Amino acid sequence: MPGVAEAQAYRCSVPAGVERPHADVASADQPQRLLPIGGYTLALTWAPEFCRRAPRNARFQCGAGNRFGFTLHGLWPDGVGREWPQYCRSTALLPPRVIRANLCATPSAQLLQHEWAKHGTCMPGQTPATYFARSTGLYGRLRYPDMDALSRGRVTAGSLATALAAANPGLPAAAVRVTTTRQGWLDELWLCLDQRFRYERCHADGGGVAATSTVKIWRGRR
Repeated sequence: MPGVAEAQAYRCSVPAGVERPHADVASADQPQRLLPIGGYTLALTWAPEFCRRAPRNARFQCGAGNRFGFTLHGLWPDGVGREWPQYCRSTALLPPRVIRANLCATPSAQLLQHEWAKHGTCMPGQTPATYFARSTGLYGRLRYPDMDALSRGRVTAGSLATALAAANPGLPAAAVRVTTTRQGWLDELWLCLDQRFRYERCHADGGGVAATSTVKIWRGRR
């Protein structure tokens, strides 16, 4: 399909030595919640916008010769109600081989540690390797509309969801939520899945901006 791009990084080179993450654990602000799983969210970050306001420690993603489009934020178990399970069991630091294998999808060792600790530990029977295989498998099958062309016209959350659905047969626009910064710039796409990891219509109270909201898309400095 013309104008459709794969989900993978535009350019990504993993260094010989990777960052060692620190432990990510439950806290008073982010407590452990042992709750049933009602479905899942696959969260994707628009890297050009992230890098425009990124912290200095994001050099791998936003410098070092690498360039990304949509990156994989994570695969999140959703709850049955308004709350979701998180930090379901204690976990060790991720092995370097797991970090290396997933850095070109999720370009931060600390974010990988966080996603496994907060979300992956709540999925039954998962190890870090199987959790990331599931999330990167879903991510790797996605295709995208021409984001450069979209950024040069008027885009709404609804039209962006429709464009993504058109690039991915089997993904309905109703399964896509769009989040933006306070200034209206594209931040993330959240794709809604059922308990069997099939796309489903997002719940009305699941977050994201209204379909009619205007979305600005930062292309990067090029």
